[in-house]
Amino acid sequence: MHTQTLEESPRNHRGGQVSYLLMAKGQFGSKNLSITWVERGSGSGQPSHEHSEQEQVYVIVRGRGVMHAGGEEQEVRPGTLVFVPPATPHAIRNIGEEPLAYVSASSPPVERPPADAIWTYQAPPTGQR
Repeated sequence: MHTQTLEESPRNHRGGQVSYLLMAKGQFGSKNLSITWVERGSGSGQPSHEHSEQEQVYVIVRGRGVMHAGGEEQEVRPGTLVFVPPATPHAIRNIGEEPLAYVSASSPPVERPPADAIWTYQAPPTGQR
């Protein structure tokens, strides 16, 4: 069994969000999947973007947001899953007061993070693993 916690994951801070890379291509022997946990501050949103080859899902864990995908718009809340086909423009924005948290999975995994993505690693304090 392979496990990884948010505390053990590389993270990236940008545009009002913190992304935790829970599983990257090749990690644990994975070939076809990458998983990211994302937390967005109140009012923050990502720019519209698309992935040419990747299918992507967003699973909302906490908070409220608006998802734009393929010309459609829908409010999302905990328990909502959004499927985004390849080459579909999409973006999500936090519309609540509390942080918006979601899990994003891509298949095949995204080969490279965006140019402005600097991933850092901070080990958990001793005894908290």
